[in-house]
Amino acid sequence: MGEEVIISNKQVILKHYVSGYPKESDMELKNSTIKLNIPEGSNVVILKNLYLSCDPYMRGRMKKTEGSYIDSFTPGSPITGFGVAKVLESGDSNFQKGDLVWGMTGWEEYSIVTPTDQNYLFKINDKDVPLSYYTGILGMPGMTAYVGFYEICSPKKGETVFVSAASGAVGQLVGQFAKMLDCYVVGSAGSKEKVDLLKNKFGFDEAFNYKEEQDLDAALKRYFPDGIDIYFENVGGKMLDAVLLNMKLHGRIAACGMISQYNLEQTEGVHNLFYLISKRIRMEGFVIFDYFHLYSKYLEMIIPKIKAGNVVYVEDVVEGLENAPTALVGLFSGRNIGKQVVMVSPE
Repeated sequence: MGEEVIISNKQVILKHYVSGYPKESDMELKNSTIKLNIPEGSNVVILKNLYLSCDPYMRGRMKKTEGSYIDSFTPGSPITGFGVAKVLESGDSNFQKGDLVWGMTGWEEYSIVTPTDQNYLFKINDKDVPLSYYTGILGMPGMTAYVGFYEICSPKKGETVFVSAASGAVGQLVGQFAKMLDCYVVGSAGSKEKVDLLKNKFGFDEAFNYKEEQDLDAALKRYFPDGIDIYFENVGGKMLDAVLLNMKLHGRIAACGMISQYNLEQTEGVHNLFYLISKRIRMEGFVIFDYFHLYSKYLEMIIPKIKAGNVVYVEDVVEGLENAPTALVGLFSGRNIGKQVVMVSPE
């Protein structure tokens, strides 16, 4: 047992459960301390956090929920989410001091990860790509795009594909995966800048600003006169209602998220569900935690494409833990361009 080392540890705390749109004031930056010693016989891992991921699913954790696939945050405690970190000390033989990892960690400078949390802690072996990519294309969002498109939607060459919230962390990849199969791909986003990004950076065939469309059904008929084979669902609400009218027979919908509903006290109804029956549509929701066993398979596919420049990825990086609450809240007004990342510390 070495001499006990205690250092300061800035943390982002959730002050209380949130209703409606989250605000920066629902969170606060606190100064705490942390012991950098592993208790004898313990298998915990002590991490220095480098990058934190801001993701829409975190909104659901800011309220008290029962029966969800992931626990609510605990008011008065640090927010948790996916991040990239360096191992400072380890009592677990799977991780060594100096290893770089990604997985579940705290919104703080340093975290102590318990054995339960280590189910979602992955060692980073390929360091020839930006470390921040492990919050996105090489982490949970990349896996989400891969599983939703390939495993849930079973795409075929040349099909028609629609992606909502298409410029986000997941959507930008789904569109590129679809183009690899010579699919016709259209995305929706919330600004001219994002629409231009979809068409000029990510290679979508077409894109539109949903905020400028008075009639979403008419917009989809304009871009998909013969209907949609695959819809990658990130939005829900009125967009889902309009898509159901425009799906082809035997179309497939991967329900990844429904960000338009997360901040509503009363969620919107969907009125066109009968089309699931009449058009024999398969709509399947999925949670990426059920598919991490495919992670190595995904890396084998995606890393060569990144290094060859066949896949591009756009990040929106803010620096400093103190700016994390603003970055997270900005997701729900579409403030970010691409994957929202918080850099806590350079390596």
